[in-house]
Amino acid sequence: MTPRDRLLAVLVAVIWGVNFLAIHIGLGHFPPLLLACLRFAVIALPTVLFVPRPAVPLRWLLGYGIGFGTLQFVFLFVAMDVGMPTGLASLVLQASGPLTVVLAVLLLRERPSRRQVIGIVAALAGLVAIAVAQAQSAALLPVVLTLLGALGWAFGNLSSRLAAPPEPMHLTLWMCVVPPVPLLALSLLVEGPAADLAALRTSFTPSGWAGIGAIGYLALVATVVGSGIWTVLLRRYPAGVVAPYSMLVPVVGISSAALLLGERPGIVELVAGVVVVGGVLLGSARPRPSDGTVPQPARGRTALSRN
Repeated sequence: MTPRDRLLAVLVAVIWGVNFLAIHIGLGHFPPLLLACLRFAVIALPTVLFVPRPAVPLRWLLGYGIGFGTLQFVFLFVAMDVGMPTGLASLVLQASGPLTVVLAVLLLRERPSRRQVIGIVAALAGLVAIAVAQAQSAALLPVVLTLLGALGWAFGNLSSRLAAPPEPMHLTLWMCVVPPVPLLALSLLVEGPAADLAALRTSFTPSGWAGIGAIGYLALVATVVGSGIWTVLLRRYPAGVVAPYSMLVPVVGISSAALLLGERPGIVELVAGVVVVGGVLLGSARPRPSDGTVPQPARGRTALSRN
């Protein structure tokens, strides 16, 4: 990668790491399910009006939107609303990487390499250590919910891979069209119309500006800018060159939460976090063939999505 593209990759990691702070701020004003709905609705309307629909089977578009957009953010936002630390959320959500490999083995009959198996085992061991440490402080539920969010992301990854879009950014934008309706329905059912209307009514008052800013960051900066740059980098370089930079996301997430929110993860969480990141990095690596050529993914088996 050129120095400029390395800086762009680091910039995306910073954008996505700070994304968790934006979620924390948004949850201070909006109920979690409504916040998730608004996060996608802001992108969905202009997408339908101005972006051509990607030439992919509808089932994979819906699968991507339901897995990545709906299930991931339902569980992640609720987890953070009920006490999941911001920095720790950015780390535990990285479980989507090894979970994607596991699902590919179970559902697509893919055969993982020995390196991937070792990486998955290491990452899962780190996550178990984090769960045990959190359980001792009566905070296990948010960790479980975040892991379910990572599982939703993993299902979205498989759908994105099977879609194999000719224009990946179009798929990312059209994925945002799927979640608003089910998220709004869940919000009305669980959080209630009164809570949703109260949050919307006060959105453009001094107390609501921070929430509006958070939605703007989540939708425009994290999704459009971050995913747009990432997509360009994946088109220029092999996924194995670009993907490791995503491991900076939890580093930025934990550091920014410590700096701005005063969160201080324990030594167990920090050590386990290093193990998780190392396991994800090892498990997502693709070994080179013995002849030294770079493997080319077949259609429907593209690199993991990191939107």
